[in-house]
Amino acid sequence: MSDEYDPAAPSPFAERVLDTVDLIPPGKVMTYGDVAEWLGEGGPRQVGRVLALYGSGVPWWRVVRSDGVLLPGHELRALDAYRAEGTPLREAGPAGEGHVPRVNMRRARWDGGAQDTAGPAGAASGDGGDG
Repeated sequence: MSDEYDPAAPSPFAERVLDTVDLIPPGKVMTYGDVAEWLGEGGPRQVGRVLALYGSGVPWWRVVRSDGVLLPGHELRALDAYRAEGTPLREAGPAGEGHVPRVNMRRARWDGGAQDTAGPAGAASGDGGDG
C-alpha cells in the first residue's frame, strides 16, 4: 500500500498561492484577486479558500479584500501585524468610532514587482503619494 496521496496536503495550486503570499514584503499587501491574477489561475475565492485551509504558516494578513477591510474574526491579530510591519492604514474617522482601521490600499498594495529592500520604512517611497 502506497501512502503517496495525502488528502490533507495542499494541492499544487495551493502551494503556489502560499509561495506567492510568502513573497509579499512586510508593510505591503495584495488582494485575493491580485494573487490569482499574479498566478494566472484561480480566482479570489479560491485564494481565500487556500488561505483559510493552509494559511497559518504564511503571512496571511498580507492578503486582503480589495476595499482594505480587515478579515472578520482576525482583525486584532492582523492589526497587530500591520502595525509591527508599518503597513499604511486608514484610521477610522469619527463616524467609524469603535471600528478598526482599514489598510490604505493606495499606499500598501504590492504589484508583485521587486521587493523593497529598505523594509517598511521605505514602503511608501516612489508610490506617487496619497493625492
